[in-house]
Amino acid sequence: MRTVAEMIAELGHVATWSELQPHVTRRAVTAAMTRGEVERLSRDRYATPGLHAARREAERHHGVVSHLSAAVHHGFKVRTPPARPQVTVPRTHHVTRADEDCCEIRLRHLGPGDHAQGVTTPLRTVVDCARDLPFEEALCVADSALRSSLVTPDDLVSLARRARGPGARALRRVAQQADGGSSGPMETVLRVISLDRGLDLSTQLQIVDHGLFAVVDLGDPALRLAVEADSFAWHGDRRALDRDCRRYDELVVWGWTVLRFSWEQVMIDRDFVEWCFTHVLDGRDGISPPVPPRPGRRRRPL
Repeated sequence: MRTVAEMIAELGHVATWSELQPHVTRRAVTAAMTRGEVERLSRDRYATPGLHAARREAERHHGVVSHLSAAVHHGFKVRTPPARPQVTVPRTHHVTRADEDCCEIRLRHLGPGDHAQGVTTPLRTVVDCARDLPFEEALCVADSALRSSLVTPDDLVSLARRARGPGARALRRVAQQADGGSSGPMETVLRVISLDRGLDLSTQLQIVDHGLFAVVDLGDPALRLAVEADSFAWHGDRRALDRDCRRYDELVVWGWTVLRFSWEQVMIDRDFVEWCFTHVLDGRDGISPPVPPRPGRRRRPL
């Protein structure tokens, strides 16, 4: 015979009393709570211990995990994890100041197909992030969702075209720029900065030129510009460093301009990255760029 905790786990780790009643008694549920096998989230709502904080908050408010919290649940990479659980609840739900101190709550209608087991679906998660979050954060989620294949480009573009109301324009912008070729938030943020400076860089660009073959993170073949997002993990040994140095030198010899950025530069010293994108082509015309900005100035995402 299954225990109360096992039944709740099979029901998605959260269950209402009406779901449990055909199988167990109130006394059994109370006993399971006493033993620490089950915890009560709110009136007649129970969960297995260790449930993610966002799931607990969503159940406590009779809502669902959404936005960045849902993105993390689905395994999507995000630019910045949410500081507080992000949940969506019905419009009729009364939200108190104490509730807002515990989590970020959005009042919104969700159809039956928009969520499953207390979490917004992958596609709905991308849509919510695109409508409500800054473009840069939303695009990180969308890129990761496409890369995971849990969301297809056709589904995202089709839904964006039909979208109406608040955030519809932002959603269409995200759908237009989303690219599963981006390997992570660092590359996505680099792409956003380049777009702001009038450069539309391709992801995972293959360069074949007179015997030269290379794949760069971002690039523009017409401008012969290659951009690399160099994380520390990729240079864990001398062999990796030697391989990349050789590749970058070959690109330069064959007339390519190569920009390499660290995680700190992309995510923190944004001014420097913007300065590079703005003035990288001026040198070809003999124009001297201004002095680069000093490091350490933190910028908020767009």
